[in-house]
Amino acid sequence: MITNVKTQPIAGQKPGTSGLRKKTPVFMGPHYLENFVQSIFDVVGAEGKTFVLGGDGRYFNDRAAQVILRMAAANGAARVIVGQGALLSTPAASHLIRLNATDGGIIMSASHNPGGPNEDFGVKFNMPNGGPAPEAVTEAMFQRTTEITEYKILESQDVDIQTLGRKSLGEMVVEVVDPVADYAALMEGLFDFPALRAMFAGGFRMRMDSMCAVTGPYATEILENRLGATRGTVTHGTPLPDFGGMHPDPNPTWAHELMAEMMGADAPDFGAASDGDGDRNMVVGRGIYVSPSDSLAVLAANAHLAPGYAKGLAGVARSMPTSAAADRVADKLGIAKFETPTGWKFFGNLLDAGRATLCGEESFGTGSDHVREKDGLWAILLWLNILAVRKQSVREILEAHWRDYGRNYYSRHDFEAIASDKADEMVAALRAALPGLPGTQIEGLTIQSADDFAYTDPVDGSVSAKQGIRILFTDGSRIVLRLSGTGTEGATLRVYLERYAPGPEGLDRDPQEALGPVISAAHTLSRLAEFTGRTSPDVVT
Repeated sequence: MITNVKTQPIAGQKPGTSGLRKKTPVFMGPHYLENFVQSIFDVVGAEGKTFVLGGDGRYFNDRAAQVILRMAAANGAARVIVGQGALLSTPAASHLIRLNATDGGIIMSASHNPGGPNEDFGVKFNMPNGGPAPEAVTEAMFQRTTEITEYKILESQDVDIQTLGRKSLGEMVVEVVDPVADYAALMEGLFDFPALRAMFAGGFRMRMDSMCAVTGPYATEILENRLGATRGTVTHGTPLPDFGGMHPDPNPTWAHELMAEMMGADAPDFGAASDGDGDRNMVVGRGIYVSPSDSLAVLAANAHLAPGYAKGLAGVARSMPTSAAADRVADKLGIAKFETPTGWKFFGNLLDAGRATLCGEESFGTGSDHVREKDGLWAILLWLNILAVRKQSVREILEAHWRDYGRNYYSRHDFEAIASDKADEMVAALRAALPGLPGTQIEGLTIQSADDFAYTDPVDGSVSAKQGIRILFTDGSRIVLRLSGTGTEGATLRVYLERYAPGPEGLDRDPQEALGPVISAAHTLSRLAEFTGRTSPDVVT
């Protein structure tokens, strides 16, 4: 029986670039999840349509899946393809949407945010191309949440989503699929699995930290079962509702166990980690960390070594805060380069139009046109393919790259849980000061230009303004400041710092030391301590 449940609009349900994220108890509150899901269906329509459903396995993932299934049935959906146990990595969900030509998908995740009864939960809608909903769609969903008066739900028992196969829920078909199989087949078509198997058979050792999150089953199947990596290569490989108490964010701060092993005396040849929903990655060599910006540049320069990219790249796109290292590769290859706002949806138009093949964000996200999301395990496999062909270590590949292209010293400093009003005041004051900054000398650097980044999409002509404050210096150094919307408490200020060194100059310098003058200039220009009382970042990557 379909029930129309009377409800009232709930304030604060505005989804951002990564969907709606709130504390789990908020989502579990009366009608909250239901209001947002109904708003999704009201905007995109559900009658006769097919959707993909899955999530990263965090707390409330299984219960939310049952609610969403009953609501899809009540709204007239014809079929929902759901990952077994309601599990799907975000890139695997994107692939299923595209593979099955569905009308979109609902992904339950708060990405790299912690999970648990009192931590974070999230829901987002991906479009039929497999990518995140654009701003016009998310804005329409938000508007609908402000006026909704009822939602539709089917009164029924839970659907068995642990057993593979087709089930019925009212008039709707629920198709439970292996969450790994189709994705693994896609990877096998892109990369030289025989060469990778030979590399592992020859004694190559790696460590993959899945951080008790969704990539555990994917990494175990691909790395250990299909490629022959030693059993135990994948650590923290079982997805847990609270991620085992870990913060599933693959960076040197939170993946400290992996970092300690890779910097130790008996380090494996290669180390990697992924995040809560599988769309981010960190890559580490024996005794050397690879920044996300350098990783994108190295992958772009060497992608042709993998079968799926043997014909070369149409172009490379990076988010504005990401370092310019990939630009130098694009220039040398004679291919297009693009600088977009932060948010994977901005890459979608370029990928769909065939104007870019590889994309990357400095926040540990890299991907290609094989799906419409960033893809952590894909990036790790591309690195492995490059290592197998070049037969060099990560350090040797990085240093050769720096000798050829120069080095963009780069770091991101995160200041978390800042009072939102103070963060807004600081950014407003800096915006007001921008016109007077060019020509200013500070910390031995001269400011060349200062602006608030605006982007005109080269495919559809849409304009996105106020995407981050940029301060560029005459020597190629750069400061970028952005307020991030990926947290659920207060504001997170991200300060991006970059300094270019040509040729082999300073290859062994510590990035934080090399960036010292830029860091000091960033604190002075933003008046960070004055507005927030903060002098040290919570996370340095």
